[in-house]
Amino acid sequence: MSADDLIARYNYDEFVPEKFETQMSFGDTPPLDEPAPNFPLWRLEDGGETDLAALWSANAYTVVEFGSFT
Repeated sequence: MSADDLIARYNYDEFVPEKFETQMSFGDTPPLDEPAPNFPLWRLEDGGETDLAALWSANAYTVVEFGSFT
């Protein structure tokens, strides 16, 4: 899935359960103290693609924050 597709799914036009519940999968998250799965990420400064594993290898600690500031 491209970054544009992900952004389109994330930026729904109204905050109703039908629009956001399909993206919630808390049961699929790794338990505490377990490593997260690798997944693609896009850099804010240039839109270039990277992945979580590349960040892990370059940094001793990695914090990934997800959310919306609207």
